[in-house]
Amino acid sequence: MSRVAYVNGRYVPHRDAAVHIEDRGYQFADGVYEVIAVAGGRLVDEAGHLARLRYSLGEVGIPRPMTDRALAIVLREVVRRNLVKDGVVYLQVTRGVARRDHGWAEGMPPSVVATARPKKQPTALAAKGVSVITVPDLRWKRCDIKTVGLLPNVMAKQLARAAGAFEAWMVDDQGNVTEGTSSNAWIVTRDGAVVTRKADSAILNGITRTAVVEAAAAAGLALQTRPFSVDEALGAAEAFVTSTTSFVLPVISIDGRPVGDGKPGPMARKLLGLYCEKAGLGE
Repeated sequence: MSRVAYVNGRYVPHRDAAVHIEDRGYQFADGVYEVIAVAGGRLVDEAGHLARLRYSLGEVGIPRPMTDRALAIVLREVVRRNLVKDGVVYLQVTRGVARRDHGWAEGMPPSVVATARPKKQPTALAAKGVSVITVPDLRWKRCDIKTVGLLPNVMAKQLARAAGAFEAWMVDDQGNVTEGTSSNAWIVTRDGAVVTRKADSAILNGITRTAVVEAAAAAGLALQTRPFSVDEALGAAEAFVTSTTSFVLPVISIDGRPVGDGKPGPMARKLLGLYCEKAGLGE
């Protein structure tokens, strides 16, 4: 069966899906997006993703293209038409189409596209663990907005792949880890505290990150939201990343140096279980 995409009110064959060449998302990265996991045909953490979309739209001044209820109907229909049981759905909203100009005229209708595709849950990776490299954080100062302007993330991810790593952790001018190119970064201290950077403008507050923070707090785990350095991460008992597509994924090496004993640790496994329980997922 051929894939189906949603483009500005129409469901079209994926191979024919297109927007105008003067769409501001194409010319200026003037748009925002969300990626939502699909498990058992159900959208995971749907309310959190739609809330973050509202936030991103508001911060960049793009009007909401439709209500959350209408968006949810579109997303479910895209999932249904693509027969996706386990996978991801991608939603993008740009400011719209207009003659190229850095400034914009008010009132243009936003462009909305959505696609869905199957993707296996990261069970094998979670059991094995992954490696990361570190790179300078070269992004703008509003990383809390989930924009489509991802060139620094893309370049850092490619460096990670060239190095045989799963992810790149970006490091600020103070030597502290901000986040991964498409994930949030965590460590577990030697005395068992779970640490992740505070959600501010330096990072994207991941929906999975928020769910894991809430699950850890509910379980009574020691939780610290603060910066941590690369050196502290290398000396930690464990490290891991969280994201919509990876859930909770142990990090077993940083820049080729092992974290802890170089194997997935018990806290990452515990938090994966807590997250899956909270999200209604099977591990």
